[in-house]
Amino acid sequence: MNIKFYNTLSRQKEIFKPIKSGEVSIYTCGPTVYSRSHIGNFRTFLFEDILKRVLLAVGYRVKHVMNITDVDDKTINKANNENKTLAEITSKYTAEFMEDVATLKILPADELPVATDHIQEMISMISALIKKGNAYSTDDGSVFFSIESYKDYGKLAHLNLKGLKQTDRVAADEYTKDHPQDFALWKAWKEEDGDVSWNSPWGKGRPGWHMECSAMSTKYLGNHLDIHCGGVDNIFPHHENEIAQSCAALDSEFVNIWMHSEHLIMTDEKMSKSLGNIKTIPELLADGHSAESLRFALISSHYRSKLAFSNNKLDEAKKSVHRINELYQKLTEIADSGKSLPDEYDLFIEILADDLNTPKALGVLFNYVRDLNRKIDNVQLSKKEAAMGLFFLNKADEILSILKKQDDIPEIIAQLVEKRETARKEKNWQLSDDLREEIKEKGWIVEDLHDGTKCYPL
Repeated sequence: MNIKFYNTLSRQKEIFKPIKSGEVSIYTCGPTVYSRSHIGNFRTFLFEDILKRVLLAVGYRVKHVMNITDVDDKTINKANNENKTLAEITSKYTAEFMEDVATLKILPADELPVATDHIQEMISMISALIKKGNAYSTDDGSVFFSIESYKDYGKLAHLNLKGLKQTDRVAADEYTKDHPQDFALWKAWKEEDGDVSWNSPWGKGRPGWHMECSAMSTKYLGNHLDIHCGGVDNIFPHHENEIAQSCAALDSEFVNIWMHSEHLIMTDEKMSKSLGNIKTIPELLADGHSAESLRFALISSHYRSKLAFSNNKLDEAKKSVHRINELYQKLTEIADSGKSLPDEYDLFIEILADDLNTPKALGVLFNYVRDLNRKIDNVQLSKKEAAMGLFFLNKADEILSILKKQDDIPEIIAQLVEKRETARKEKNWQLSDDLREEIKEKGWIVEDLHDGTKCYPL
């Protein structure tokens, strides 16, 4: 099966051809751990999760590296503002990020390198760039990359340097593409950096943000990578600068395919980044949304399209997840054993292999769900068909991960179900009904059967 991905570098879909047969190397830009990641950040992390799951589903071995940026302008400013050490800030938010990754069922990376553990690798790469004439040091002990020394600078963001104002240099990590500048590879220590510094051949200081990713990606995946991912906001300057410094230092192609997810747009006044109340994962869970509903909402639009996010979007996702899970429960009661798949599964995979077209793939899945439900309602579904449907849902869920199985019941729900069982045994029907409603408000249905109680997602 040919897999096609849209390459930001070429601005077109390309047939994916791995560097090593049967293997894929992926580097994804992880969080900058100065605050808790919000739902907009996880739009990108979920796109990368679907990419990885699709590659695994079609038989590739995947080596995935995601960095943790634990030293940059933002983390240092946060530590200063809260009068804490850098490690206190970054360890807290790294732990919270990993909690959210687990909650959303995101497959963890094979390697999660942190920037502060790789300073020597960065110094080595900077030294190589100076030696080759691509970088220069300044009187204060900083080191900058000379964009004039790299003829292909601007090829990812499609910059026309002749038509843009080029200024001398910039020490900040981020800037506009109207002003391409020589960018910092090493930043000389300043008083506001406090005790955040390392010794280098150019003096005491710290690495620039862009250098961190170049050093860590190539250490763990080699000088030539299959795929590099991030959000569209990473294209310039971050990924543009990564390409320049990596290709110049290593004399390599660096990355074959660059993939970027579009922005999540908050369309609900109650959830607006401009108002400062864009939601985190725990906040959305506390609002009654399940991890599965959040996953569904974030993958229901194509990763290269802007995602309009709102409470209505979440309500629709909740209903869709419920339909899938409700059918799954019905099929388990009908199906016999068997592991054959319907033709719809092949179509489902083929669509995902065409640049991760999740909306179209979900359309195939829900058409199939509708057909099965119609047959169930008309008592026309055979045990064999039910088994095929069950196997399809399980296989599709290896990519989507939106099924809530019995062993996935959250601890708080399990405790409420147990408490309700006790109330029923004591014939406290009012408390039993109240607990049923409380469980329902949290997104779960309790069904009393002759042989016990079943609990499944709403």
